[in-house]
Amino acid sequence: MSPEQVLTIGSEAMQTTLMVAAPILGTALAIGLVVSIFQAATQINEQTLSFIPKLVGVMAMLLLAGHWMLMTLVDYMHRVFTMIPQLVN
Repeated sequence: MSPEQVLTIGSEAMQTTLMVAAPILGTALAIGLVVSIFQAATQINEQTLSFIPKLVGVMAMLLLAGHWMLMTLVDYMHRVFTMIPQLVN
């Protein structure tokens, strides 16, 4: 197994991880920003006020994009497992 192959597999793993995590992290970021602006405008400093909307938003995003996320991970693992015989030689 050459160093180039290791770097390629690692690079694909990082790209897949970022691609799968982006919808959930983006949703949490957007909801957190909106709630923070709301809290600053109304001067309400309640910690649970930011947690519950993020939780609901992340769960909704998992319901919407969960199938795509799972299929992306399965496709990546399928590619890795099919490359094993080539990497051993």
